[in-house]
Amino acid sequence: MIPHPLARTLALAAGALLLAGCASRPGAGPAGSPDDTIRAAQQVLTDRCLTGRGLTPPRPDRRAGSAAEEERVADALFGRPPAELSLTLANGVPVRAHTDGCLATAQRTLYGDQERWFRVSTVVNNLKPEAAYRHSSLAAVRARHRADLTAWRHLRAHALDTSARILRATPHTTPHTTPHTTGGHP
Repeated sequence: MIPHPLARTLALAAGALLLAGCASRPGAGPAGSPDDTIRAAQQVLTDRCLTGRGLTPPRPDRRAGSAAEEERVADALFGRPPAELSLTLANGVPVRAHTDGCLATAQRTLYGDQERWFRVSTVVNNLKPEAAYRHSSLAAVRARHRADLTAWRHLRAHALDTSARILRATPHTTPHTTPHTTGGHP
């Protein structure tokens, strides 16, 4: 739980924007990029999870009825403290994630191993900052994290396959092309 109400509202708004990037559009045509496909499946999974908990999934154009409702949705979507997963970046900055929210559940379904995905995607998404911090070339940092890059590609391929199956089984969904991060490219 984020203690400050404004911080909580910002977190929920960020989540709504993240999920809006993967909102489905009936009849939108062929599937978009792999990122779009994964985002769309993540949207389907998080919406199902929130709805299953009796909550309305957030959208940028729709506000929750009250601050208490926003907090319930944010807790259900992102999980409640303390964060169970943690990794410290090369520059000493800790990155944390929850394993109990709807987003975590969607990641487990898509990637097969949420803890491993958290670790490798955090490393891969921070290769450039690590290179800058270490005053090293990106190629040298990539070489140092070759195993993480391989794991990232493997888990991402799993997520893409799983996403395609979820979307085929879900009526009226196609990926939206709004860019947002899902661990898009190494």
